[in-house]
Amino acid sequence: MKEGFIIGGGLIFAGLILELSVGPVVWETFAWPVNGIVLAGFLALIATVFLLRKRVYAFRFIGTYQAAIPTLMYAVLLTIIMGLTRQTENGTWLNNMLVFWPFVLIYVYMAVILGVTVLRRLNNIPFLLNHLGLFIAMTTATLGNADMQRLKMITMVGEPEWRAMAQNGAIREMPLTIELKQFIMETYDDGSPKRYASEIQIQTKSGKKIETTVDVNKPVEVDGWKIYQYGYDTKMGAMSQISILELVSDPWLPLVYTGIYMMLAGAVCMFLKGKKVKK
Repeated sequence: MKEGFIIGGGLIFAGLILELSVGPVVWETFAWPVNGIVLAGFLALIATVFLLRKRVYAFRFIGTYQAAIPTLMYAVLLTIIMGLTRQTENGTWLNNMLVFWPFVLIYVYMAVILGVTVLRRLNNIPFLLNHLGLFIAMTTATLGNADMQRLKMITMVGEPEWRAMAQNGAIREMPLTIELKQFIMETYDDGSPKRYASEIQIQTKSGKKIETTVDVNKPVEVDGWKIYQYGYDTKMGAMSQISILELVSDPWLPLVYTGIYMMLAGAVCMFLKGKKVKK
């Protein structure tokens, strides 16, 4: 497994060089259709490695446990570091691991190993479901990150609003209009908030007109957008005439869930197969 550790160490070193020379990974540059093209190229790369594995030693090595185990150890180590360090959107290096080149390169290499391994064992259904599901979840969650939109909309009672603010401060016109009908707050005896929610009316470009209540941690989903209760006018408290909503769109999320469900199905298949073997 010495070669595997050397390759992993080389990727981390290359990642550090990239981090110092070009800065962190800018996922926004991978927005659609770039991420679709990258995904197609990535799948083609995996297929090429698989088809040429008998001719090229390096490609053959990628499909072995000597490559997989060290890479997994590096990935686990970096993930543990991510869990132990404070992660912030504007952080650098270990404080924002999702854009840290060594972290990204290790996970990309692990995805290549995973993809080649899947192609080698297509006849093993439980294994296929588990590993292909993991591959789908990993790749789509990573590439789909560029297409995720997380916006804030400030709504006022009786005033339809169709504009929302992105994290960079840019104002975007939305494909739906939200009107705040009433802000609701329930409090404890000491006056601190117990529950707060917004009664809203949503009108979409497709002609839908929906009246609903958005509660904290109970989003409303409309035309691919999830609407969350985010905040309110804290100075006015229960008398607030303003409600701040968060609108989230993640078009790749169904693919991520598909991968997760495949892993669950694979686990069930392995369990049932194990019971048959015991009998």
